[in-house]
Amino acid sequence: MEGDLQKLTTECRSPYHELDMMSIPEILEAINSEDRLVPAAVAREIPQIARAVEMIVPRLRRGGRLFYVGAGTSGRLGVLDASECPPTFGVDWQLVQGLIAGGEEALRYSIEGAEDDEAAGASDLEERQCGAEDVVMAISASGRTPYCLGALRYAATVGAGRIALVCNQSTPMHQLAEVTIAPLVGPEVLSGSTRMKAGTAQKLVLNMISTTTMIKLGKVYSNLMVDMVPSNSKLTDRAARIVMAATGCDRKAVEAALAGAGGETKTAIVMLLAGCTPEEARRRLAASGGFVRAAVAGAGPISL
Repeated sequence: MEGDLQKLTTECRSPYHELDMMSIPEILEAINSEDRLVPAAVAREIPQIARAVEMIVPRLRRGGRLFYVGAGTSGRLGVLDASECPPTFGVDWQLVQGLIAGGEEALRYSIEGAEDDEAAGASDLEERQCGAEDVVMAISASGRTPYCLGALRYAATVGAGRIALVCNQSTPMHQLAEVTIAPLVGPEVLSGSTRMKAGTAQKLVLNMISTTTMIKLGKVYSNLMVDMVPSNSKLTDRAARIVMAATGCDRKAVEAALAGAGGETKTAIVMLLAGCTPEEARRRLAASGGFVRAAVAGAGPISL
């Protein structure tokens, strides 16, 4: 196993052999210099990221779910992205779920040995009744984490979609996934510390996947978060500003529409743009699959 690890790019020693001798500005410049390599590595994977979204969207439209599965930093990033989907896009918390080796305690503390438990990767998905309409996205910088391998193997047995997000080439997770996203960011400044460039790459990819998926599910109109949940005063104000931006109406008209819509941002927008009642706006939104643009036009759902 040790020999296998040494072959991984993310485990290789970086050229900064005198890191401990550098000044603070020099260390920061070295880290920043390496960080600038990450967006280019992610850009090279856009075709694979697109394939992943194309796998996810139809399944979620049919009632499936997206499971992010990982250990350590990778697991925490998956949980973070999943937890942002309900408030940002107004989806049920079960639609996108983050599973981390070792459970919730592992979000704050290192759970020794949890990532090596391949059976747990399978049982955590089995517990959630993962099935053929779901998608399992396993996240691991090394591409060989047993917890992730167990999850992908289980996903295959139930016919779920399988995606791997790794930062090395030709990994065991490549063998099990239908789509592999592999931004190759190279060795870390602090050798082996994959919370750095590898973690940044993973975060960028997760942002791209969840945001693009939600756009294609009708959760965005123009570039506005029209399904955002206004759960506090800041977000209530943001909802009003979103409706103003979407419709060009003044604050008074927008607040009246939101009141009539029961605080539903999308409904208020359709009311104002289509000149209709809240009930008609909701009917149009239901007929359009939740797409505001189509609802205003009185059209059906927008295709992928």
